[in-house]
Amino acid sequence: MKRSRNVKIVATLGPASETYETIRALHEAGADVFRLNMSHGSHPEIAEKHKIIRQVEQDLDSPIAILADLQGPKLRVGVFANGEEELEEGAKFRLDLDEAEGDVSRVCLPHPEIFQALEPGAHLLVNDGKIRLVVEECGEDFADCTVETGGTISNRKGVNVPDVVLPLAALSEKDRADLEFVCSLGVDWLALSFVQRAKDVFEARALADGRAAVLSKIEKPQAVEDFAAILDASDGIMVARGDLGVELPVAAVPPIQKRLVRKCRAAAKPVIVATQMLESMIESPMPTRAEVSDVATAIYEGTDAIMLSAESAAGQYPVQAVETMDRVATEVEADPTYTQIITASRSAKGTTVADGIVAAAREIAEKTEIKAICCFTQSGTTALLTARERPGVPIIALTAVEATARRLCLSWGCKCVMTPMLTRFKGAVVSAARAARSGGYAEDTDQIVVTAGVPFNVPGTTNILRIAPCDERLIYSTDPE
Repeated sequence: MKRSRNVKIVATLGPASETYETIRALHEAGADVFRLNMSHGSHPEIAEKHKIIRQVEQDLDSPIAILADLQGPKLRVGVFANGEEELEEGAKFRLDLDEAEGDVSRVCLPHPEIFQALEPGAHLLVNDGKIRLVVEECGEDFADCTVETGGTISNRKGVNVPDVVLPLAALSEKDRADLEFVCSLGVDWLALSFVQRAKDVFEARALADGRAAVLSKIEKPQAVEDFAAILDASDGIMVARGDLGVELPVAAVPPIQKRLVRKCRAAAKPVIVATQMLESMIESPMPTRAEVSDVATAIYEGTDAIMLSAESAAGQYPVQAVETMDRVATEVEADPTYTQIITASRSAKGTTVADGIVAAAREIAEKTEIKAICCFTQSGTTALLTARERPGVPIIALTAVEATARRLCLSWGCKCVMTPMLTRFKGAVVSAARAARSGGYAEDTDQIVVTAGVPFNVPGTTNILRIAPCDERLIYSTDPE
């Protein structure tokens, strides 16, 4: 599927988008990655969606990435005798381990790990932060709080604890079972929830064992503080602005988003900006102007991907939401200001031969009439390094590894093409020229940049840059063996 933009679109699947016809329409409208939310749906239902995506991929001969989003531990209060209570500002309220039904003065919080970590002065946020409690006194099985912000509290509402690192693993027993299941299905990316520190990522990586790349969701203040180590441990990042905006002041989220996107780009690792991007399109065929500006801002910042959640999973206009994102991205990337911002934010990184090759490829392409950069990649690293450069011409990522082609669907600008296993450089140049022509990126009279590594099919050996014609007759007459 030829796209007229570089930023990628992630669409979450759900009740509104679970048929072959809708999933195909979403991909044709612009969705490059499909997200399976493991918080919803049984294993058979997830398997059916996975099967349909792969069928669409086969029917359209277009690589598609599948992202399985693990639920993570869920912290919730217990139940109330009356179903709900109204907490007044300044009132006293206790959380404890007593399983008795709650009332206006107390409720069960069945998570002893929280009490172990709490200290006086810490905040507890209930129901997405609508109710704020501050801890006055606490012990191993209770926390006596003052209501800072009142409101209605009801059965099993979620609890956020922003001020402390909780002694909880990012993977629950459900997550471990889900991880093994989706890896056996053959998903391409795993999104890890509740990441607080780098060591939370290591368990997921060990369990995945190379079967899927691991993407860390940044949704807690502790993850922001330890971001450098988390980024180093991860294959990709999601800026999950929903929980991040609950646990941090909402005004702090935009600058955090900007910093994290830039750091991911510098590290040549894909980053998704997510949550509430076109929220009004759950019920409306038209987004608000503020939502369009939010999507555009993420694109101007240089993010690899933008994500739809409920808009495509449960909304009334899933295809229209993807089409809207596609139009906004196309418009933004055609803006000269976008090019200026992307160029100004480019910084020299890395000292390897591969770093030098991809930087040279980008500069040659931008200063001449080169139509595309064609990079041969085994593991995907060369394509990621090329994407970090944010060149002004298409990136055609050619690989013989199906998993690599699919994972690169998440990376900025990468047009993924499957090729046979190659052993000679001339064959690589011919394959690159054919891909550029068949994809509509170049004509016979044009030139392309080809980067590759010799020996072939060995990860991390990028060491050749070649300016090549798209006319195969010229390649055969001029290229060495």
